[in-house]
Amino acid sequence: MTRSELVARLAAANPHLYQRDVERIVTTIFEEISAALARGDRVELRGFGAFSVKQRGSRVGRNPRTGQAVSVTAKHIPYFKTGKQLRERLNTDA
Repeated sequence: MTRSELVARLAAANPHLYQRDVERIVTTIFEEISAALARGDRVELRGFGAFSVKQRGSRVGRNPRTGQAVSVTAKHIPYFKTGKQLRERLNTDA
């Protein structure tokens, strides 16, 4: 599902809201999650999951074309861990 599909579904489910307002709400939520992760905070949505930031250390990698050793610097990566309710919903027999 893309962001525009999400906005369209939410607007259809909430006919009392304008689509532009739904789009602004979705954008604001994503921006706040991104800002919290950029600060190093953890974002937990109960029943859905938790977003956090993990650090990958520096390492020596390989160039796939030449096989030459390449130094890869340390970096921060986003991490998502599913919540119990989401995991159960995905694993129920349909």
